Amino acid sequence: MNRYRSTGADLPFGNMLAAHRGVAMEGFFWRITEPDTGRVIIALCGVNQGPKGPWATIGLASWPNGFLRTTAIEGAWAHRSRLGVRGGSTVAPAFNGNRNRLTVDLGDDARLELRVDDRADWPHAGLGGSSIFHMVPALNQYWHPWMLGGKASGTAVLGDETWEFENAQVYGEKNWGREGFPEAWWWGQAQGFEEPDACVAFAGGIVTSGPLKTEVTALVVRLPGGPVLRLGNPIISPVVTTTTDESWHLSGRGYGWRVEVNASAPLDQAFVLPVPLPSEHRNTAGDLEHLVGDLEITVHRFGSHIWSGRTTLAALEHGGLDRARDELRRRGLNLERTDAPPAGTNP
Repeated sequence: MNRYRSTGADLPFGNMLAAHRGVAMEGFFWRITEPDTGRVIIALCGVNQGPKGPWATIGLASWPNGFLRTTAIEGAWAHRSRLGVRGGSTVAPAFNGNRNRLTVDLGDDARLELRVDDRADWPHAGLGGSSIFHMVPALNQYWHPWMLGGKASGTAVLGDETWEFENAQVYGEKNWGREGFPEAWWWGQAQGFEEPDACVAFAGGIVTSGPLKTEVTALVVRLPGGPVLRLGNPIISPVVTTTTDESWHLSGRGYGWRVEVNASAPLDQAFVLPVPLPSEHRNTAGDLEHLVGDLEITVHRFGSHIWSGRTTLAALEHGGLDRARDELRRRGLNLERTDAPPAGTNP
């Protein structure tokens, strides 16, 4: 079993929250949404296996102030039996998180203390966000949105601003796989709907394993009232995705469900975020992420309308090394940069 999981794969009813020893990267991501103020915070940590040992890719960003701090730091660890991550030294880690708490310390002006209560965890024990693909060994990427809601309370120091938040909405996910990320991918996550328990998440890209190469999108919806549906298995519940630099359209069908998602965000508001190159022991610019955007969703079941929702606080993302480099060039920035805040903010 250890050898099988070291490829990144999991059997049905396996523990996807535990570390997959042997993969090049295991990433952890939290997102806090405060609908009343429009404030959003993201925190991320990648546990990377490099030639000189484990190291971490760490990031903290927020909106609407456009704050961004990222780093590559020696030392990284993920828990062998449950969700837990640490980036940096064991004595004073720069990133330390589990299912209920998260601490980020990237300097006096880049800190986060978070407590999570009343978590809405992934409800389907058999398979995770990547569904049947979790069982395929050696994919370049696996995805699991393990927390689809909860109440986030704490304090964030973000540049010259200090934010206190209580019972904000929160989301958490993991991703892991071989060296680096897919050659291209798209992602989104949304809360801030009129119904506070609603949550939408999707992740897609070019999935490869040996000769296998296919384009797949997984779409997860936590409906008001709690039911969670997941579409994205080829043939059975396919999701067709069309994207541009500033738009995302998803159409999914399966098991009697039909889900339509339309989202948009202006390119100038995208953060350029780093992705790790584990074997090179360094980060590189690889991801364009909007911390906020517009998203509309409509859900039908056997032809009957179930729910429609709209939010202006959706995270939306396009990934790819070439895409990120082109955006740095478009903004007139050094192509060696590993990150950049939205256009028009202090670089």
